[in-house]
Amino acid sequence: MNDSEYYEPLRKSRDVKRIRQYATPQMKNPTIAERASVTANKHIWKYGDRLYNLANQYYGDSRFWWVIAWWNGYGTEAQIKTGAILYIPLNISDAMKILEV
Repeated sequence: MNDSEYYEPLRKSRDVKRIRQYATPQMKNPTIAERASVTANKHIWKYGDRLYNLANQYYGDSRFWWVIAWWNGYGTEAQIKTGAILYIPLNISDAMKILEV
């Protein structure tokens, strides 16, 4: 929490007494061995693909787009080039255990 003078204008504009700050979570990328231990489908990225659509297709929930991105070492879909091969873990629970989520 930060109740210093520096944040006073921000607190006033938001009509709050304190601002709580959270630490950025530290996440690890899966190793090659960890990726090999989880069954995954191969997907070739093409123009118009969206991570949220793939998450909806494989997991029934578009909010898990970040699992596919993270599993493949991408921060966002803007970093994925056409023709790139993505591996989509089929069991999201297994993937999240490896990703330590």
